[in-house]
Amino acid sequence: MDLESIKLIAIAIIMGIGTIAPAIAIALIGSKSADAIGRNPEASSKVQTAMILALAFAEAIAIYGLVVSLIIKFV
Repeated sequence: MDLESIKLIAIAIIMGIGTIAPAIAIALIGSKSADAIGRNPEASSKVQTAMILALAFAEAIAIYGLVVSLIIKFV
């Protein structure tokens, strides 16, 4: 295999794993926050604030994967 093929395979693996884990995390965060709001509607503002913060951190992992894959692609 040449270097370009290895780079493309590495990019595919990084993006695959780097997007599956945050997607699962976002799904779990959304599910648990909906359950929490359903059980205690008065606390919805606190739950939503924590949920949005957790979603931002989970999405950052996918962005890190994108940055690493772009570095590999263009170096």
